[in-house]
Amino acid sequence: MSMTFIATCKLGLESTVAFELKKLGMQNVSVRDANVSFEGDFGDMAKALLYLRTAERLLLKIGSFEAKSFEALFEGVKGLELTPYLSRNSRIHVNGKSAKSTLFSVSDCQSIAKKAIVENLKAAYHTELIPETGAEVIVEIGLLRDEVTVALDCCGAGLSRRGYRTYNVAAPLAETLGAALVLLSRYWPDTPLIDPMCGSGTIPIEAAMIGNNIAPSLNRRFAAEDWPFMEDRLFLLARQEARDCARHDKLPIRGYDMDERSVALSRIHAKKAGVEVPFEVRRVQELRTEYEKGVLLCNPPYGERMLTRGETETLYADMRRVFDKLTRWQIGIISGMEDFEKVYGKRADKRRKLSNGGMKCTFYQFFPERKEK
Repeated sequence: MSMTFIATCKLGLESTVAFELKKLGMQNVSVRDANVSFEGDFGDMAKALLYLRTAERLLLKIGSFEAKSFEALFEGVKGLELTPYLSRNSRIHVNGKSAKSTLFSVSDCQSIAKKAIVENLKAAYHTELIPETGAEVIVEIGLLRDEVTVALDCCGAGLSRRGYRTYNVAAPLAETLGAALVLLSRYWPDTPLIDPMCGSGTIPIEAAMIGNNIAPSLNRRFAAEDWPFMEDRLFLLARQEARDCARHDKLPIRGYDMDERSVALSRIHAKKAGVEVPFEVRRVQELRTEYEKGVLLCNPPYGERMLTRGETETLYADMRRVFDKLTRWQIGIISGMEDFEKVYGKRADKRRKLSNGGMKCTFYQFFPERKEK
């Protein structure tokens, strides 16, 4: 049975998620603001949950309708066919969000949707009570321009929760965003990759997982596995296939940081992720490499919480001096500084607006010099 699934993502990463889904073989991939939909069965869902690297969540769409009043919202939800997904004792939790819609109170929309779901199930199962003593099912109610989309959350914890990063450093980069930077750089497995300010190791670890075709969510559980109608064998088969397809090659990936604790944490995280990445204590000013060309990605500190303005300007000047020597390397820097290019002293060849932890930022790419023939 073909169903519609929605992969939600950060604004600016829709094309990256669509690229991932098409590479996984998903059908009818369609892009909207902050989400990408596709059609498939539960086997496709399990595969997407295991392999998606840059999506935030995966939802199973139940239905959609227009609602400009609470009455329309109630009747719309009540009129959906919910019994294929919710049992007579499902423990129902409703999440909601609203953007550019008449119904802007998320809490009210959640409450009304929950009442409509209960009434729907009471009528469908011919009972006066829905005890909610069974497995939890998370229902997502999303309103965009007065269109309501009702869906089931397939994930539980967000897809950025890979399970390998148990300790954090200041201003960590989300795993989904780290993977996105690697994919946006068009990284290839045999390409040398360096992160000179690796923090807790996110970018090098995600690159190593991409290079070895390791499913990022292989070692975690999903909410969909507890659905009463879900067959256990689907996830067993999907995980076994993912393990069979994974490689464990040592790739030319390196991570450096001036902080000893960060390097120690990065080594722990790499081991938990099942990848072999060398991490060393080294200041960015001391960066050197034996490779003629490659990809350098980094998330340097910025903002008063991390550095003073003067310290930031000094650091960025040092970065520019060191990175300019890597004439045949692609340089990618993510920063939340609005005047980054002015402080760095160089205009980027390409820019992409993104967000990290709710903070607006930009991914600046500097392409290598073309070698004359």
